[in-house]
Amino acid sequence: MIYDTDPYLSPYRGQIDRRYRELVIRKQELAGYGRRIADAVNNHLYYGVHADRKEVVFREWAPNATAMYVIGDFNGWQKNAEYRMNPVGGGNWELRLPAAEVPHGSLFKWIVEWNGGSGERLPAYAVRCVQDPETKIFSAQVWLPPRKYRWRHTRFVPHNRCPLIYEAHIGMSSEEEKVASFDEFRQNVLPRIRDLGYNTLQIMALQEHPYYGSFGYQVSNFFALSSRFGTPEEFKALVDEAHGMGIAVVMDLVHSHAVDNEVEGIGMLDGTEYLYCHAGARGRHPAWGSRCFNYGKPSTVHFLLSNIKFWMEEYHIDGFRFDGVTSMIYLDHGLGKDFTDYSCYFDGNQDEDALLYLGLANTMIKEINPKAITIAEDVSGMPGLAAPTGVGGIGFDFRLSMGIADHWIKWIKERRDEDWSMGEIYYELTNKRADERTVSYAECHDQALVGDKTIIFRLMDKEMYTAMNKASQNLTVERGMALHKMIRLVTIATAGDGYLNFMGNEFGHPEWIDFPREGNGWSYFYARRQWSLSDNPDLRYGELRDFDRAMIHLFAENNILTERPVQLYVDEDRKVLIFARGCFIFALNFHPSESVADFKFRAPAGEYRQVLDTDAPEFGGFGRNDENTAHFTVRDNDCDTLSLYLPSRSAIVLKRK
Repeated sequence: MIYDTDPYLSPYRGQIDRRYRELVIRKQELAGYGRRIADAVNNHLYYGVHADRKEVVFREWAPNATAMYVIGDFNGWQKNAEYRMNPVGGGNWELRLPAAEVPHGSLFKWIVEWNGGSGERLPAYAVRCVQDPETKIFSAQVWLPPRKYRWRHTRFVPHNRCPLIYEAHIGMSSEEEKVASFDEFRQNVLPRIRDLGYNTLQIMALQEHPYYGSFGYQVSNFFALSSRFGTPEEFKALVDEAHGMGIAVVMDLVHSHAVDNEVEGIGMLDGTEYLYCHAGARGRHPAWGSRCFNYGKPSTVHFLLSNIKFWMEEYHIDGFRFDGVTSMIYLDHGLGKDFTDYSCYFDGNQDEDALLYLGLANTMIKEINPKAITIAEDVSGMPGLAAPTGVGGIGFDFRLSMGIADHWIKWIKERRDEDWSMGEIYYELTNKRADERTVSYAECHDQALVGDKTIIFRLMDKEMYTAMNKASQNLTVERGMALHKMIRLVTIATAGDGYLNFMGNEFGHPEWIDFPREGNGWSYFYARRQWSLSDNPDLRYGELRDFDRAMIHLFAENNILTERPVQLYVDEDRKVLIFARGCFIFALNFHPSESVADFKFRAPAGEYRQVLDTDAPEFGGFGRNDENTAHFTVRDNDCDTLSLYLPSRSAIVLKRK
């Protein structure tokens, strides 16, 4: 159990054991003794819209409804008896219509009536919802194409041990001022990701959301692929092609809350707050203005687990990044709380139902695909979150090392780099639970939003707009270029088991992200990616991109993250940090001006060759190291030592032959 490897968990042994026993019980209640959860969770195969050659069947679960009607473009959006749904027991409603009457592409909604009211609603299990360009009103769409998509790559196995993740948003992936499509992403961005060497694509905002500017985190229709990016078949083609390139596709899954909208969302589908969510104050997120799921309600668990199974089976999704896990697992959503000691994880503030739901979800995902990837977005550091359920954990494969990005912001914002502590950097970057795998990153999409700043912006500010031409010389740009590369290298080199980069940050994208809204005149100018900057041979952005490519390929081709980092030398005065990982040595000199000649330190015996240099001319550096020089350890005072030249603000990677 997790308390056997972590003595600080010993006082909470009873709670951990109780949670594990309850998870076993809930699994048995859900699936039956000895059965798979995946075989028992099939709501999506019953509810929603289904058809054969003769008829189309509409179904919904709405136990508080007194009457339900189907309205659509096939009946003039009129409520009438012919389209009244029939109660079939257990709170279920059903309507069967001739297939010819409801062709593929038809638009429809429910009219739901309850004691004291009524309203138009979208089906909870709608697989496609579209927005009218004039009225902005969403309708469900019957999506029953006559020909099913034929998958070409059906035996793909994701890189679940050490994922190198490229985080992306489909809509803002074009250079044009518009919402980009799945097809455009497949044709224009996927080849870039493959070229860079990333083996995992993490896609945001796939579930339908009424407000584009929410970044996809205010979900209304959990089974519906966002239609603003294209059709289900076009998304399948994207996933298929990614698999053909050896790239896994991970979905940013929002099961932490639901949009508050009543017409589009599920919060008041049958006139009650408590259909899938908590009623009253507990059902409202105080910071997000959204509705909170009741994870202790069997119908909610079936809904959410069916949702996961649907995305895996229908779209061949290889895994999930669970959004807002901290919000899920604490009754106060973790708001304004510092998790300073272990008691914070066992003080009664935990939503045990949420933790058990996540355990069930991870169990089912592995039943469907043992190689699937699950990642928890948690800022609290909950022990066991990324430990197997069999040892008292919650079952995630990885947890995001979210504190690392905060530390980089703090160091850059509050201190001169000549005042950075090498020991502190190494400690904070490697301070991870030994029994849980993590994904590290220097920055993700959060740091690229308006109101925050990317690392490159913090380092260069306005100079990015005037001094990124290769013909110009600028000390601010030189510093920014050097540190941008070094920060990324040391972050991935100390990573627990995975690494993440947000789309465009690899080349230091100069603009923030601001989705169209009233405050910016509904402009798409900042909701795009300027790929041409990195492709322009006269600008320095391409040098940062080329370094990122070399770095990612080095780690991908050598499986470096399978080994643990071992500190070899820290020199606070000279700002030198050296550590090993397997047969690789990472030597970094953060000093802004002082290069170090003949720097000696203990190292594993052997011959070393340079395989990466942040100072290389092709990466915008000064070329102060000879990449062809062989480095040999020598015996000195009964230990093996290596001697290196370490230019200022640069880092090299050596590989032992």
